[in-house]
Amino acid sequence: MILRIRLIHLLIFFSVSLLTGLERDSWSQWRGEKGDGHAPEGKYPIEWSEDKNILWKALLPGRGHSSPVYQGDHAWVTTAVETPASDKERDSRIKESKFPGAAGLHYLSKVDLFALQIDLQSGELLQEIKVFTVNQPQAIHRLNSYASPSPILEKNLLYVHFGAFGTACIHTKTSSVIWRNQEKRLWIHHENGPGSTPVCFADLLIFHLDGTDQQSVVALKKKTGEVAWQTKRSGELRENPQTQKAYATPIIASTVDGPILISTGADWVYGYEPSSGKELWKINYGILGFSNVAKPVLYQDLFIISTGFMKGELHAYRLLGHQMPSLVWKLIKGAPKKPSPIVVKDRLYVVNDGGVLTSMEVQTGKEVWRSRIEGEYSASPTLAGELLYFSNQSGLTTVIRPSNSLEIISENQLRAGGHMASFAPYKEGFLIRTDHAIYRIGTLSSK
Repeated sequence: MILRIRLIHLLIFFSVSLLTGLERDSWSQWRGEKGDGHAPEGKYPIEWSEDKNILWKALLPGRGHSSPVYQGDHAWVTTAVETPASDKERDSRIKESKFPGAAGLHYLSKVDLFALQIDLQSGELLQEIKVFTVNQPQAIHRLNSYASPSPILEKNLLYVHFGAFGTACIHTKTSSVIWRNQEKRLWIHHENGPGSTPVCFADLLIFHLDGTDQQSVVALKKKTGEVAWQTKRSGELRENPQTQKAYATPIIASTVDGPILISTGADWVYGYEPSSGKELWKINYGILGFSNVAKPVLYQDLFIISTGFMKGELHAYRLLGHQMPSLVWKLIKGAPKKPSPIVVKDRLYVVNDGGVLTSMEVQTGKEVWRSRIEGEYSASPTLAGELLYFSNQSGLTTVIRPSNSLEIISENQLRAGGHMASFAPYKEGFLIRTDHAIYRIGTLSSK
């Protein structure tokens, strides 16, 4: 028995060591391998500017909000090269639209959607792989981009997703596009553009398609791009199509009954069996909730979600295997609509879109403190070196120490375009992507 226990401990040790090594050499998806925004252990920079602690800065073609991913010495992001619509074309499309806010949207004549490969040592742009060309694409919100969903890296494969405009798999060694999927049954009307990032489960790539016209969750076979399953949202929605759309990313939790896909859509949070798409349960928010963006977070047996717009709330539920979860607490003031929450030890930190930052006891929802930091926020925060990094839409990053009150360590400003993407920690530094550029933040010792 003692020998068996020692062997188990040894296996755990080697598994953790292997995982730690993998995490240090890769950041394969938005918010990291666990989807929680936690960087590998290390000492990270707390100060930078356009002329301080910048190892390199690379200007990118086109525009995008997707977060960088990397394995080894190469990073990848997606971007959209835009051909603006003429005034005549724009006016015609606004006239045809039934959306009251159509005049405020962003219209193109054509968009070319790319995957970009970047050398992490030099910042050199190594490859521009055109994946899709879309003529007269749907108009999008001016705060959004056509390349907002983040890619996923798995071994030598890169999965890129552009919402209804298509999904593809690229071999990173040969730069060849292995498959593309632009099936008509996966077409939806985003209204504000694509936003949901996929997640991987076994041999499946899973993502949301929550439009103003139809709503579903989809799994593609990673080898071929074929649809493995598509499950329509079953919750009753409000009549106004504008309140039926959503842009959130799901997360997969482990339970005593097996894995479960936790998925937020308009007015409802759902639990699905990830291998089959079978709906296990659904819970109504109890308020109007749509245009969800924030990704759920996990803590022990809890999952925490944002209900999105209009008056957003934060809800925490206790997982009970595959049975209906139970509500534990709600945050009804200061909840985020776009940034995802982050857990540090037994505390939950949430910054809402207007910069109100709240620290809470994650198990009880009890407020510890609330304060304000500068700016408006879309990017999700990162925990690195036991400090929290919050970046606003103007490129200002506020670094705080998690404690019993707001303790600001530094404020760091970049100037190259809007900032909607989340950090990718790299070698005790960061990859920071703005609209038109990517920076490698660090010190000479981290290079």
